[in-house]
Amino acid sequence: MLWDILIKNTNTMIDMLNASCEEYKEPGMERFNNEEFGWVNRTWKNKDIRRAHVDVVDVRDTKKLWMCHVCLFPNTTNGGPIYGFDVICGARKITGAFHDFSPLLKKEHPLTTWFVDDVKHYKPSKDRELPDWAKAIFSPGMIAAGNIQEDEEAQQVCDISLGTLNHYIRHIGEYNGDSDEKDVIEAQNYYCTHQQMNPHTPKVMERLGLPEEDIKLFCSDNLFPKIK
Repeated sequence: MLWDILIKNTNTMIDMLNASCEEYKEPGMERFNNEEFGWVNRTWKNKDIRRAHVDVVDVRDTKKLWMCHVCLFPNTTNGGPIYGFDVICGARKITGAFHDFSPLLKKEHPLTTWFVDDVKHYKPSKDRELPDWAKAIFSPGMIAAGNIQEDEEAQQVCDISLGTLNHYIRHIGEYNGDSDEKDVIEAQNYYCTHQQMNPHTPKVMERLGLPEEDIKLFCSDNLFPKIK
């Protein structure tokens, strides 16, 4: 049931992005849509969101693993936070679920403050300790959960992610033009730099059976691409 809950959640997220954004083909991303490895990458944008990315790896049949990554960046005159949701699930448990409205220019941005308050009711069965690179970019309300074995808790995490995504899509545009483009680009690149420090991402992708060469290229250029 865990896989079913997570897959339904991801499909609903995709429906929400289809309804609010325009899907586009990001240059170089076609390499990472690979049916052989159950690997799917899709990107969207609109006037408020410069990049929304959904990355799914489905190797339940061969590796008993399923993974999803969702990340939304506001446009480059918007000082709002970055939406992030990541989950990896084996046959019997969710080994990691991570969710945040990561602040950029303002550590107490109104959307991040809303997020911290909205998720405070959720108490993970097991907290995941955050490393220093993560503490530098994530909010105080960051959800970092592990060892989720019960359907009820998995559904709770999914319901939170859908509610926050809906709120983000509806309200991020209220902050268009509130910040200097140079500052936003610098802040978003700072976020990407720290995300690229995560040593667990390539390790997880290796466990999923993806080719080593593709993993290196994807993590450096496509997962959290910096604005040049």
